[in-house]
Amino acid sequence: MQSLTTTSLRIRENQLWILDQQALPQRSDWRECRNVSELVDHIRTLRVRGAPLIGLSASLLLALLAEQGMSQDALLDSLETLRASRPTAVNLMNNLDRMKAALHQSDYVKALAEEALRLVEEDRALCDSIADHGAALVTHGSRLLTHCNTGGLATAGVGTAIGVIRRAHGLGNVQQVWVDETRPLLQGGRLTAWELGELGIPYQLICDSMAASLMAQKRVDAIWVGADRIAANGDVANKIGTYSLAVLAKYHGIPFYVAAPHTTHDPHCPNGSAIPIEQRAASEVTGVSGSFGAVQWAPDDAQVYNPAFDVTPAELISGWVLDVGVVTPVQVRDGILTQALK
Repeated sequence: MQSLTTTSLRIRENQLWILDQQALPQRSDWRECRNVSELVDHIRTLRVRGAPLIGLSASLLLALLAEQGMSQDALLDSLETLRASRPTAVNLMNNLDRMKAALHQSDYVKALAEEALRLVEEDRALCDSIADHGAALVTHGSRLLTHCNTGGLATAGVGTAIGVIRRAHGLGNVQQVWVDETRPLLQGGRLTAWELGELGIPYQLICDSMAASLMAQKRVDAIWVGADRIAANGDVANKIGTYSLAVLAKYHGIPFYVAAPHTTHDPHCPNGSAIPIEQRAASEVTGVSGSFGAVQWAPDDAQVYNPAFDVTPAELISGWVLDVGVVTPVQVRDGILTQALK
């Protein structure tokens, strides 16, 4: 397979390398990913994260394993193992469905490589289109708030919500960005803050619980988030804490936008209650770990509830900013979301 470089993925000499997102921002560590078990571990430990990037990394690895001589049956088993690695983000499922179709071609080695690279290029184009559509909604002097990480680290391109912010900043319309630290894994504090700093976009980092006070002070003009799955009725699963922001935005009369590619839409999932929500390790809540080490602050026997995602009902969303355009609440109620993505 040809060489490839994105913010978080590389292919060099027929080998996949991933940027360890647990080590950022203190270190930029590139890890070799030689087999499915390694990639599953990277995904589950969030060294690889972001709904689009998870799907792309799985697709690229399958193509590389085919080129390295793995049998058709073994590739199919590997594909299903990867499918089970993260249950909530539907991009992984959509990408693997396309790779499975390629795997059934007569020259499946060539077909897998072509499909994996096509998925990367499509994601880049999808991100650009989302950024264009979203930037048109950002007014001059906007103070925007975002949650988790939705930039180039999580995609092959400029990102989803951060891609919108990046494009709007380039147009001179972003005054500053409020960055939720995003408990419990701090993807905002570690990753979004790092990305915005690299891009020269002014930001201030806040604890998640500070967002309400900023809204009450009228210091937030709009909220931009990404999505891991969009149900047929417009309900959105995203990083835990997103729902809280949507409720606060509704109370304070602040626009709440979801930016995502069409690959995040799941027409077979009727609503948010049908979206599987991943439960993660208690250690993520009882303490914190990263490139700096690990610290535990809770009692050893503390009981923990740690869902990775929550669901924001469609009625709290001001607009779904997709690569195909901006879908409004009225259109979603009329069923146009699903129609637009067919």
